Amino acid sequence: MLTVSKLTYKIGARTILDECSINIMDGWKTGIIGLNGAGKSTLFKLISGDLQADGGTVSYPSSQKLGMVRQDIEETDDALIDIVLAADEEMAQLWKATETEEDPNKIAEIYEKLSDMDAYSAPSKAARLLTGLGFKEEQLQEPFSSFSGGWRMRVALAAALFVEPEILLLDEPTNHLDLEAIMWLEAYLAAYPHTLLIISHDREVLNKCIDHVVHVDNQQLTMYTGNYDTFERERAERLGLQQKMFEKQQAERAHMQKFVDRFKAQASKASQAQSRMKALERMDIVDAVIAHRAVTFTFPNPDKIASPMVSIDRADVGYEEGNPILRDVHESIDCDDRIAILGANGNGKSTMMKLIAGKLGVMEGSLYRSKKLRIGYFSQHQTEELDVNATAYEEMMTMMRQKYPEVSEPIVRAKLGAFGFSRQLADNKIATLSGGEKARLLFAFMSFDAPHLLLLDEPTNHLDIDAREALVQALNGYEGAIIIVSHDPNMIERVADRLWLVKDGACQHFDGDLEDYRKFTIQARRDERKGDKKKKKKKDTPEPVKATTDVNPQAVAKLEKEIAKLESKKTELEALMSAEGFYTKPNIDTAKIQETHTKVLADLVVAETQWMEVSGG
Repeated sequence: MLTVSKLTYKIGARTILDECSINIMDGWKTGIIGLNGAGKSTLFKLISGDLQADGGTVSYPSSQKLGMVRQDIEETDDALIDIVLAADEEMAQLWKATETEEDPNKIAEIYEKLSDMDAYSAPSKAARLLTGLGFKEEQLQEPFSSFSGGWRMRVALAAALFVEPEILLLDEPTNHLDLEAIMWLEAYLAAYPHTLLIISHDREVLNKCIDHVVHVDNQQLTMYTGNYDTFERERAERLGLQQKMFEKQQAERAHMQKFVDRFKAQASKASQAQSRMKALERMDIVDAVIAHRAVTFTFPNPDKIASPMVSIDRADVGYEEGNPILRDVHESIDCDDRIAILGANGNGKSTMMKLIAGKLGVMEGSLYRSKKLRIGYFSQHQTEELDVNATAYEEMMTMMRQKYPEVSEPIVRAKLGAFGFSRQLADNKIATLSGGEKARLLFAFMSFDAPHLLLLDEPTNHLDIDAREALVQALNGYEGAIIIVSHDPNMIERVADRLWLVKDGACQHFDGDLEDYRKFTIQARRDERKGDKKKKKKKDTPEPVKATTDVNPQAVAKLEKEIAKLESKKTELEALMSAEGFYTKPNIDTAKIQETHTKVLADLVVAETQWMEVSGG
C-alpha cells in the first residue's frame, strides 16, 4: 500500500498541498486529475522523492520498486532494444556477472536467479513493448541517437514498462504517441498487474485504464472510486450537495446571528444569546463551491460556398522531387464534412493537411480550391513561431491587421475574449502563457475571419480535460467543415463522421468507426509479425504445410462467450449507475458498484484484444 499522510508542500508563500492524506491499495490503477497547476506533477515528485515535502510523509513497503519514465536517457549509440533491456538493472548486473564470475557454484546461482526472473524471454518482451509503441521490427537494433525527441520518449516509456515495478508512475504517457500506440497502451495498462498512478488529459485512457481517481483541487487530495466518467458524475453530485448544505448553513448562521445581535444586550435573553454565540463558534463551516473559470472556444460560422470546396485528383505530394510521401490521392471536401485522418506517425497525415492548407503543392495531378475558400489552419508546432516578447493582444492585433488594416482594439479584444482571454490575460507576455493558453491564442488567430474549413493538426496536445471538452462542444456547434489529425479518441469519436486512413503511401476512406480501426491495427500488427517470421526463414528451407488458418476455434469461442458476458454486465451496471438517486440513496453501495464497473471495462478491453489476436481478424 502507498500511504500519503498529512503531506504539505509550498513554493515560497504559496501552498500547493496542505496536509493531504490518501491510501492507494496494491493493484489499484489510479488517475491523478486536476487543473493545470493544481499540483499533480508535484505530487508525483513528492512520491518519487525528487522533491522534499514541507510536512507529512509518503511511504510504501521497502520490498516494492517504484518506477517512472526517465527524462534523462543519455545520448548514446546503443540499440533501442539494449536500452530497454538495461532498464532492469538487477537483470543487467546478473548477466554481466556471468561474464566475470569464475566460481562454478556462484555461476549456477546466477543462472538460477536469471531463470527465476524469466530473463531468457526478456528480449522478446522488450521487442513486444517497442513494437507496441510504434517501432518497426527492423528499427529495434538501430542506435538511440538516430531518433528524434518524440521517439526517444517512446523508448523511455518502453523501458519503464519493461521493469514492471510494483508502483508505476506515468505522467502524460500519451503525449508523444500516435493513436495506434495509444490504443495498444490502453490495453497494456488495463492488464498491468501492479499499482499504477497516471496523470493524463486523455479521457479514453482514464476511462479504460483506471479504477480510482485522486482529484487534486484547492490544495487537497480527494479519492473517488471508479473511472473518469464515474468521477465526473459523483463529483457533480457531491458539489451539488455541498452547495445546498452551504446555503442551508448560511441561512442558519444568519438566523442565529440575528438573534444574538438582537438580544445580547437584554439581561433576560443574555444567556440564550451567549449559548448561540458558542454554537456559532463550534459550527463546522461548510465551504462554498468554488467555480473555476470555464475555458471557452467560439468559432464564428462562415458564409456558405458551393461544394466541393477542395478537390484533389490523382495527386502525388511530398517534399523531395521524385520521392512523394503520398501517391495518387483522390479526395474531395464538402462544406459540411467532418473528417478525421488516421494513420501511424510518419505515414503522411500532416503532409495531407499541408496539401489541403496550400502550404504544399502537388508533384503530379491536380488540386482545386474554391476561390472564396477561407481556411483556418492549426498546427501544434505554431506555438514555436509566436513572438514571446509580445503580449497576446499585440500578437493578435498584428495578425488581424495583415488582413484588416483598420481593425480596432475592441474588436481584437472581443476575438480574444471568445477564446477565454480576459483583458488581464491578453496583456500578459506570450512568454508567460501556459501551453494551453498559447494553444487558445492560436485558435483565436486561425478563426478570426470565420473560415469555411478548419484544419486541426493535434489540437489537444496542451489542453486539459475541461478545455478539450469545451473545444469538442465548440467544434460541434461550428457550421463549417473540419478535418482533424488527433491522438485523442474521444475527440475523433465525437466530432468526426468520416475517417480517412493514410497508410503505405496512400490516402483512402476507412469504412468503420474507431473500434473497427483498433481491431484493424491489431490485425495489421499480427500480419506484420507473421511477415517478419517468414523473412527470417532461410530461402532454401522448404515451407512446412500449414492449415488454411491458424485460428484456434476453442479459444475464439471461449473469448466470445466471455466478451458477451462482460458486455451484458457492463450494460446492467451502467443502467444501475444512471438511475435517479444512485449517489444519494443510503442503501446503495456506490463505491463497490463503480469499482466493479471499472474492472468490467478493463476486462473487456483485454478480452477484445485477446480475441483479435487468436481469431485472425
